[in-house]
Amino acid sequence: MDAFKNWVARTGMGGVLILALVIMVVFPLTMDIFRLNLVGKYLTYAFVAVGLVMLWGYGGILSLGQGCFFGLGGYMMAMFLKLEASDPETTKIQSTPGIPDFMDWNQLTELPIWWQPFHSFGFTMLAVVAVPMILAFVISFAMFKRRVGGVYFAIITQAVALILTVLIIGQQGYTGGVNGITDLKTLMGWDIRDDSSKYILYFVNAALLIGVILLCRWIQMSKLGTLLLAMRDKEDRVRFSGYDVSMFKVFVFVLAAGISAIGGAMFTLQVGFMSPSFVGIVPSIEMVIFAAVGGRMSLVGAVYGALLVNAGKTYFSESAPDLWLFLMAALFIGVVLAFPNGLAGLYESHVKPWLSRRKSVKASSPAVEPSPAPSQKSTAPAPLPSGVQGQSA
Repeated sequence: MDAFKNWVARTGMGGVLILALVIMVVFPLTMDIFRLNLVGKYLTYAFVAVGLVMLWGYGGILSLGQGCFFGLGGYMMAMFLKLEASDPETTKIQSTPGIPDFMDWNQLTELPIWWQPFHSFGFTMLAVVAVPMILAFVISFAMFKRRVGGVYFAIITQAVALILTVLIIGQQGYTGGVNGITDLKTLMGWDIRDDSSKYILYFVNAALLIGVILLCRWIQMSKLGTLLLAMRDKEDRVRFSGYDVSMFKVFVFVLAAGISAIGGAMFTLQVGFMSPSFVGIVPSIEMVIFAAVGGRMSLVGAVYGALLVNAGKTYFSESAPDLWLFLMAALFIGVVLAFPNGLAGLYESHVKPWLSRRKSVKASSPAVEPSPAPSQKSTAPAPLPSGVQGQSA
């Protein structure tokens, strides 16, 4: 047991273990399937928040377009699911059976050639991660090699998210337009809409999130993580030490894009649709708020931030539908002003010192000594007076 405690203290895995216990044991045991599915949706946003911890917290690069990669991952998965739901038998009432319904409504007579590979599940799984990472590489390589950074890079990522949203909406016949890709039913013949499937998808989603956190934690503890921190604080010093700072930035941006795309794919599976409303500027800024509320230097805190913000959004919209936007704004502003380092900063500044003080008080308090055992009476006869001793002799 002591060895396990030492390992947890040395690696800082205590928070990850508690998080795993909460989302994989406590939530499933205490929530019905409707609420658990909502939490599963919130956890898909947590993928983006974890990626932003690596990108913004460790790399010092603020991106306001992460919804772009979240949406791309979701659209890759939605294309496969939509093709599976558009078999000739199911779509026989269409003018052109065997193609998605929105294509038929827009008078397309055959499946576009770039949709064809998404008949394969293996290709889809590869595309979910590869397509967003390739786009992220092109954007970041072009920008960072020219030393574009700071607020200028943040504005560029916003522009990319806006361009992708306009492109998706404009190409209605190929992407479903403003409605997105909907009516997704099965995954390789497995109905993803029943309760048992939702439970399974929830646990798959939670396991993937924990796996991503462990991967990012491993990167943080490696030499690469140290260089990312050094690059964030003293970029010129790292560059003068002989390192290619631009490629480190490209790496962490591509990593965050891939993590976000996994969350988007899991969102499509759990919710059953994907639309451009999750790609644009507004959702991208909300995703940054998840990381800010949780703590942009804490992987576990980012997950709690995503859960807190989205749970607040659901609660306020249900209890005060006319005021929920104002209440959400007050929550964002209040948390950021009161806790500049997020929930993780609150733990470091208040909870952790309190626990340390309690531990030190217990260690310094003297142990209670046991009271001495009562002395037993001697059975030996009492000595006689000296006169009596002489007479007896």
